[in-house]
Amino acid sequence: MSKEFANVESFDLDHTAVKAPYVRLAGKIEGTHDVVYKYDIRFCQPNESHMDMPGLHSIEHLMAGLIRNHLDDVIDIGPMGCQTGFYMTVLNNDSYDDVLAALEKTLEDVLEADEVPACNPKQCGWAANHSLEGAKDIASNMLKGKDEWSQVFADEH
Repeated sequence: MSKEFANVESFDLDHTAVKAPYVRLAGKIEGTHDVVYKYDIRFCQPNESHMDMPGLHSIEHLMAGLIRNHLDDVIDIGPMGCQTGFYMTVLNNDSYDDVLAALEKTLEDVLEADEVPACNPKQCGWAANHSLEGAKDIASNMLKGKDEWSQVFADEH
């Protein structure tokens, strides 16, 4: 692999060996005073399924605000380009259990939502491309697999 891509953690992950859904710590960056934790929140099995764009777009909007109600110091949560999951970065909180609990509560909040926030041309770059129903389907499917979230690889028991 060329040097300019040698530090991309996800390129070193064997996407054929993982078993979605899962949540894994994908990286940690230590600064002088703070530590940033990066989580791989995988909703769909890589190279087999993906989230449709309107549903993914809507669950992104919903989770961006709702996750912060359940977990302090969330820096960002954003979708993967492959449409199989999200990356979430958190400041100074290394509790995997806190992340799992916050994700579960957030997805339950998505199921209760009656609208997609910031779903208009002024606040969104593609406001016509949303689906609240799609977001709820994605959340529901992820919650069905919550007992498996800590199992990243298919050969783990």
